Amino acid sequence: MADSLLELRSLRKTYGALFVTDNVDLSVRPGELHAVIGPNGAGKTTLIHQISGLVRSDSGQVLFDGEDITHLPMHERVRRGLARSFQITSILPAFSALENVALAVQARSGSSFRFFGNAAREEALNDAAMECLNVVGIGSRARVPAGLLSHGEKRQLELAIGLATQPKLLLLDEPLAGTGHEESLRVVETLQSLKGRITIVLIEHDMDAVFSLADRVSVLVYGRVIATDKPERIRANEEVRAAYLGEEESL
Repeated sequence: MADSLLELRSLRKTYGALFVTDNVDLSVRPGELHAVIGPNGAGKTTLIHQISGLVRSDSGQVLFDGEDITHLPMHERVRRGLARSFQITSILPAFSALENVALAVQARSGSSFRFFGNAAREEALNDAAMECLNVVGIGSRARVPAGLLSHGEKRQLELAIGLATQPKLLLLDEPLAGTGHEESLRVVETLQSLKGRITIVLIEHDMDAVFSLADRVSVLVYGRVIATDKPERIRANEEVRAAYLGEEESL
């Protein structure tokens, strides 16, 4: 589709006889927040891995910004504007929040510093990093070692690191996982502020967050997309309700 920033065509990943993703077709429009939901074991994280390049697909295509990136490695996809976060935060605990983000800015800019710590002393990098921290709401925690941040703050930091790469599309894998109520609200507010500015693909089990944030929702069950529609139509879809029966009562 010409109006898609991301398009998946018949994407498949198997492990032995197990079809984890099975002929997935999906399109994500520029500027939208597109949620992918489904029962545990539906293949959601594997699908994100395939999009990001962490896992190689067995068949199908990944088209991004008009280019076939199916066979590109992860770092090449990042260079083209495709960034992601993980279910488990991947930060450098001994470095400050600012230094963590500054290193991502440095990687994006291609700076050739000889020493790892030089990023913290580079004003331009720090300014850009501080802007990202302010966007996600933890600018006041910039000088705190990342390992001392709360779990929710670490999720916000990870989001700031993703933003530092200046992505066209951001893949978020359960950004609310393990967060408390107040922390969840802050992450949701941040995502609301990013809507329309960055295209986002969101995997999340918090259905309240999904239905309040998403422009469209795709439902993945046993590796297949069974529905893609606006949140209110997904909520009323009987096949979707059946897929969540006994697991996601909030639907």
